[in-house]
Amino acid sequence: MITEQQNPRTLDVDQLSTLDIVTRINAEDWTVAEAVARALPTIAQAVDAIVVRLRDGGRLFYVGAGTSGRLGILDAVECVPTYNTPPQLVQGLIAGGEAAFTRSIEGVEDDMDAARRDLMAQGMTARDAVVGIAASGQTPYALGALNYAREQGALTVGISCNEPAPLLDAADIAIAVVTGPEVITGSTRMKAGTAQKMVLNMLSTTTMVKLGKVYGNLMVDVQVKNEKLLLRARRIVAQVGHVETERAAELLAAAHDDVKVAIVMARRGVNAETARSLLSGAGGLLRQVID
Repeated sequence: MITEQQNPRTLDVDQLSTLDIVTRINAEDWTVAEAVARALPTIAQAVDAIVVRLRDGGRLFYVGAGTSGRLGILDAVECVPTYNTPPQLVQGLIAGGEAAFTRSIEGVEDDMDAARRDLMAQGMTARDAVVGIAASGQTPYALGALNYAREQGALTVGISCNEPAPLLDAADIAIAVVTGPEVITGSTRMKAGTAQKMVLNMLSTTTMVKLGKVYGNLMVDVQVKNEKLLLRARRIVAQVGHVETERAAELLAAAHDDVKVAIVMARRGVNAETARSLLSGAGGLLRQVID
């Protein structure tokens, strides 16, 4: 596996100055975006397939072990406040369960049947999409998840930093992001982890854009959970609703902090109930209601 090979550009890393070490790491990181760029067509293909599942009432599962599993959980968790999604819509599963998120639990990634049990516990069905994440492309836990998902008729996507790889063969859509040898041999939390994070950002963000949770580049489904987000919500309502900040605050309060509803109230001159009805009729797509 290329992720386990020695990097010829860092063979002397332990003899370098501190500045030279971080410079060498930075130089390697520059290559990650290029590797992701080569995978853009399959990333886009995965997004389109995931959107179909979610529009039909399905869910998105990220499944991985170690760094890969933690990155999946991070991406899933952030969808809730950013796009106001229900917690069950995008879920992250990690080998070893929640305890493995904050500490390394050795050996759990080798249990292929554990992924099957974890997905069964979440009631995964053919309507769902399952993304297996593994830098090596051969982690049994991630492979077990894809195998079970395919048996059930769910959409399967594999993300691997090695190619060829069993994980890619097991997936309906194979995303290969070959980042090459790591600065520290085998430390795939570095370039491979960065690549995985970039791909997951693209999958979730683009999916949410396609689902109408973004207007322009504004997160119009943001959850107002703190002062920072409240101020952001008011700015969005003011900007898109074409009203002053004070009026935006009033509309947002009347809409019970629902940014889209407040914007429709401003642009269409209707009350909150009518605004919600208009949005519901448009499938939540704000642009169809106000433009």
